[in-house]
This record gives sequence, C-alpha cells and structure tokens, in this order.
Amino acid sequence: MTAEHDDPSRNQLRSDAEQNRSRILEAARRLYAVEGLGISMAAVAREAGVGKATLARRFPSREALIAAVFVDHMRRFVAATAAAVADPDPWKGFTGYVETVLEMQATDRGFADVLTMTLPGAAELETLRTRSYEGFVTLIDRAKASGRLRDDFRSEDLVLALMANAGVVGATARVAPDAWRRLLGHLLRAFANPGVSLPEMPSGPSGEDFSRAMREAFASHAPESGGTADHEP
Repeated sequence: MTAEHDDPSRNQLRSDAEQNRSRILEAARRLYAVEGLGISMAAVAREAGVGKATLARRFPSREALIAAVFVDHMRRFVAATAAAVADPDPWKGFTGYVETVLEMQATDRGFADVLTMTLPGAAELETLRTRSYEGFVTLIDRAKASGRLRDDFRSEDLVLALMANAGVVGATARVAPDAWRRLLGHLLRAFANPGVSLPEMPSGPSGEDFSRAMREAFASHAPESGGTADHEP
C-alpha cells in the first residue's frame, strides 16, 4: 500500500490530470464569459492548450463542462435569493434581487445563457435553479403583500426580463457595458404599482454608442460574403 501511494509516476499522473482540469476550467470560464455558451469544445481545448481527447476525458459532454464552470455562479444566485427573502423590506428585497441577477448576467455572457436555458444533464445546476426559483416565488408573494409589486406579476416575467437583458448585454457589452441598467429602470417601473417610489432612471448609452452597438450587432449576424461561391458548379 505504501509503495503504491509513494509511486512518483502515479503521483505525477494525478498531478497532471488535475492541472489539465484546472486549465480547461479556466479556459472555458474566459471564453464563456466573453462569447457565451456558443463556444465549441474544440475552441475550449485550444484555449486550454490540451488535446480534444484530454478534454473529453475530463468532461465527457458539453453539459458536464458547463456545470463545472457555472456551479459556483449558481450557488451565488441561490445565496442572492436567500438574502433578498431575508430583507425586512419586501420591495427592497425584490428590486435588489432583480438588479443583482441582471448584473450577474451583464458581467458574464455565459451565465446569462445559463440563466435562460435548462440543462437536464447537469443535475446540480438544475437543483440549485429550483431552490432559487422557490425562493423567488416567496419573494414575489412578499412584495405583492406589501402593495408595491403589481398583482399580475408572475415568476415567468423574470425569465422574460432575463431574456431581454441577455439580448441587451450581447449587443452592448463592448461599446456600452452599463446599458443593462437602463433596461433595469424600465423593468422596475413596469413591475411596480402606480405611485411606488423608485430610484432615478439610469441614463442609457449615448446616441453615438447606441449606433455603434447596433452596427456591430448587425455585422456579427450578417452572413459572410460567398464571393464567387454561388457560381461554382
């Protein structure tokens, strides 16, 4: 037993495997944060400096890699829900929670994607998502009972808000990274009952920055020129 545990080659293999895992996770975090979850596994392998076979041994599926990268983010998501529910002011808890979640999206495009999709193969992520959802339902009930949240607000409205924010973040992150705060201001005004006091409306991107963001968003979705390809037999 002692000889096995002291085998330098065995220890080196374990150390190499752990280093590869760490490099893969760090590479995936960097790429997902900037580009979102559309990044391929091959791109992650290149960024990490490992072969595709090594990546597959550590993370046999895309969902396994996503789960490993974002489980800590989802735990913070659950913690934010619990903190909001514990706030003695239900409306402050509700609005603070919405702001926190949108900000988490804005700082990491990959997490923005995770929040608006389900990953059946990532059991821990989905368990944490369920816990957060249950807390959010409690938060909604408390905010409605305070008289400040609209009676017709539903939990699905937050999902719509997250989808909208994901689009804003994707289009403006490089040129106007705080544009999401303007959307937040509009959302809170839509969620609140008439007469509820709200913070001053955040300023949005300048007209010039907004135009640049729109041009870049269009360019990123425009089909590549096919040159003479259309005329090839």
